[in-house]
Amino acid sequence: MEVRSTYKYARISSQKARQVTRAITGMPVSQALSVLDFTPKKAALMVGKVLRSAIANATNNHELDAEEMIVASAVATPGPALKRIMPRARGSASSIKKRMTHITVVLGNKPEEAEKPAKRVHKSKAKTAAE
Repeated sequence: MEVRSTYKYARISSQKARQVTRAITGMPVSQALSVLDFTPKKAALMVGKVLRSAIANATNNHELDAEEMIVASAVATPGPALKRIMPRARGSASSIKKRMTHITVVLGNKPEEAEKPAKRVHKSKAKTAAE
């Protein structure tokens, strides 16, 4: 079962938020929370809020154990940009884009651990071990 949470119109560029979301994708929930708590970026605070919201959605709405889940995906997609101007020399102006982003975190179940095949030994190593 997948559980989703979204933070729309976050006042940070998606490029900056993507650095943090890449770091936690594929991690167990508890490890992702601890990584976000010790990441010194504004985006880490925002992604942490979304992750905590997804955990709350899993426990309250779907009655799942959040400790048994992983961060299946965490993405930061660009949202709209506020267009502003900055006065420049000699009466001209230049444009400034204040970018926004939509942060989405999806929690999924831990993958079932497949049985690992027996370790293969190279033929030359097997011959020396037999002798």
